[in-house]
Amino acid sequence: MTDTFHSCHDHGRRTTFSRRGQHFVVDIHCHLHVREADEMIQAESPSSFGAHMKFTSPKTIEVNRAQFMGLARRGGVENRLADMDRLGIDVQAISPNPSQYYYNAPAEVGRLVSRLINDRIAATVAGNPDRFVGMGTVPLQNVEMAIAELRRCKSELGLRGIEINTNVDGADLHDRRLDPFWSAAEDAGVLIFIHPLGFTHAERMSEYYFNNLIGNPLESTLAIGHLIFGGVLDRHSGLRICVAHGGGYMPGYWGRMDHGWHARADCSADCLHKPSSYLRRLWLDTLVHDQDQLANLVRTHGADRLCLGTDYPFDMGEPDPVGFHSGLDDADLPKVLGLNAAGLLGIEAPEVTP
Repeated sequence: MTDTFHSCHDHGRRTTFSRRGQHFVVDIHCHLHVREADEMIQAESPSSFGAHMKFTSPKTIEVNRAQFMGLARRGGVENRLADMDRLGIDVQAISPNPSQYYYNAPAEVGRLVSRLINDRIAATVAGNPDRFVGMGTVPLQNVEMAIAELRRCKSELGLRGIEINTNVDGADLHDRRLDPFWSAAEDAGVLIFIHPLGFTHAERMSEYYFNNLIGNPLESTLAIGHLIFGGVLDRHSGLRICVAHGGGYMPGYWGRMDHGWHARADCSADCLHKPSSYLRRLWLDTLVHDQDQLANLVRTHGADRLCLGTDYPFDMGEPDPVGFHSGLDDADLPKVLGLNAAGLLGIEAPEVTP
């Protein structure tokens, strides 16, 4: 378990790291696609299948189809473990493929498909518990069912978190109907991993994969904004939330949010403090694809609230996650590479020596 690997990365110099050697590395952002879940949806609620592809050009559909043909192989356990060893990842926190939220399905179908996905993730973790931890999914279209599945994920399956979308079939995350779910997540102490699935009104984003390239971070920005301005983080101050893709655009433009809160009564009606003070209570992954942007996140958000993420096994992932972080200083590097995520997910980090 102390293999040395070499990593050549576009973002910096050639570097050498040791898996379970110099630093403990946890990938908080990687996915598992459950083919049987698609089959269940197609059989039980065919109109719900593929709804997220509404704003997708024929060219993007063609590229996605080619990618998905290889995902079953690449996402298989043996290949996954080999890629983890090659990339220097000690532990993957496996979450569902976001295309399998299915919040638009009838509630009972959503409950059944969530259980199927969660059982598969739990079984994958059980086969390699030293390399994987799991995060589940819940049918948020029915809050009572979602709470029951959240509790099952924790108590019966041993999953460490719940992945949710940035909206619930168009309803934003500050919707008061979701308050019981936030309370349950807070009481259970599970991590909520917020991962977008394109933008809900992307009529102008169908070409060039813009519904992902621009739409995903825009959705994350809106989700964070609603959590803050809608008072969710006041009402549920104990929530532990990590947002994918570096938190979208909010971390780079929070000054405008603070100004609006100070200047306008409609901006400050539902949150008690300036928005940036809540932003720094969230965790963000580091999947931002640019080392200068990563350095800015460390400077403005703080290394204590950042976690390495790769988006494995998708093509928008980071191809050299350890090398990407090579510019961080010695104090920040171990936190961002793995210790922060280990704390969030309840992973016992081993003692490591250079």
